[in-house]
Amino acid sequence: MTERKHPTQLGKYRITAVLGEGAMGVVYKGFDPDIQRTVALKTIRTGLDAEDDSPGAPASRFRNEAQAAGRLGHPGIVAVYDFGRDQHIAYIAMEFVEGRSLASYLSAKVRFTDTDIPGIMSQLLDALDHAHDKGVWHRDVKPANIIMMSNGRLKVADFGIARIDSTHLTQTHYMVGTPSHMAPEQFLGKPMDRRVDVYGAGVVLYQLLTGRAPFAGTTEALMYKVVNEQPEPPSLVAGVDRPAWFDPIVMRALAKRAEDRFDTAEDFKQALLDAVGQSIDDSSWEKTVMMAPPRMARPPMSPPTFAPPSVGSPSSGAPSLGSAGTALPTHWDKAQLTLAEQSLARYVGPLASVLVRRAARECHDLNELYGKLAEQVTDPRARDAFLGQASLVTGGSPRTAGGTRGTPSSPGSRGSLGSAGSAGATTIGGPLNDAVIDKAQALLAQYVGPIAKVLVKRAATGIDSRAVFFNRLAEAVNDPAAREKLLKDLGRLG
Repeated sequence: MTERKHPTQLGKYRITAVLGEGAMGVVYKGFDPDIQRTVALKTIRTGLDAEDDSPGAPASRFRNEAQAAGRLGHPGIVAVYDFGRDQHIAYIAMEFVEGRSLASYLSAKVRFTDTDIPGIMSQLLDALDHAHDKGVWHRDVKPANIIMMSNGRLKVADFGIARIDSTHLTQTHYMVGTPSHMAPEQFLGKPMDRRVDVYGAGVVLYQLLTGRAPFAGTTEALMYKVVNEQPEPPSLVAGVDRPAWFDPIVMRALAKRAEDRFDTAEDFKQALLDAVGQSIDDSSWEKTVMMAPPRMARPPMSPPTFAPPSVGSPSSGAPSLGSAGTALPTHWDKAQLTLAEQSLARYVGPLASVLVRRAARECHDLNELYGKLAEQVTDPRARDAFLGQASLVTGGSPRTAGGTRGTPSSPGSRGSLGSAGSAGATTIGGPLNDAVIDKAQALLAQYVGPIAKVLVKRAATGIDSRAVFFNRLAEAVNDPAAREKLLKDLGRLG
């Protein structure tokens, strides 16, 4: 297979790096010598760059993106600077954005807080409202097209299938979009307006709350569900634990009939504001990121949208700052937080910096801190691995927020130990040994019967951490209350 040859220059723009390749073309990092700025150059593959203005055709969508985004000017929308052709390659010069897509965070199972979500949605809805005022409907609002920048702000990207008033490039009856985020009228080929974006934003809100889209399945199955079925309210989704006040807002945004949805993106935002009961601070996420000390290098989570996240070095001198600009509790040593951040980053990516500093403001010792962070790792196997690493740092089993609070741990101290995932657990100590395993089996048998012997044997294989062992056993109990009681009982084992 021959290696692809990349141009060294497109128009006036000097190519400096390849940022990504896809089915449509290549995205390059470039430099504009006239105004001395870095840009992203989105190109279309030569074989697709035909004079085809038919709806949905690659070249048509490419020109449509340039025209749609080019008429917009909003801090929450990726700016388009130029459109041109060179060496038989069509390109769009656009704002170079440092950040990662919201999709990458959701795929890493990052749990956004009930405070973060209204602020994130506020930024998205502000950007969509601006586009709608300019006569542009995005029509493909989804996490993959929402970039979370390194400063915490959001940017909406990819207007390739946008509908522009008075243009023939995208017809209202042509079915385009991402099936899991398409409104019923998009599937049915009915006339549509800006409320298709209200629906798309509703799907994004549902994903932020639950970690998944409201409907799943093949395209045919999705089409039927979107048109005929009601999604499960977010507060009722198992394991989500979200306030019920989100439910009516989500359900209205996802209404089958466009006239039953919010009429505008601004109305959607106002509903969130009314439900919160106070002014939405859409910069809260930004302030949390900006006030956090610079980060150490960490393993990348997924390819960036346009550019890799900025990488810094550990701060020194001034005390670490929280989201409101206040110093973190003085009992925290920077080395402790840096180590916790590096461990968590393997599972949630660069967001670890924010999550660690938030947890540090709520927790009083290392066990509680790592237990709080473990809640952000929702995949059971990944959580096992994280808790195993945590036990090496804490000297025992981390406990989640709500557990008995001990005295602050110092670097290298073993600290007080608690059962993984338990609230109000009794602190324990000691290694995972045969005596503990036998007692754990007897406890688990009260919940699952004779199969406890098999489950315990599997859970104990290849580990010496009580935190991981107890966490694995708890996964076998489906009822939350019973699981909590089991964890408390396990925590009391001597």
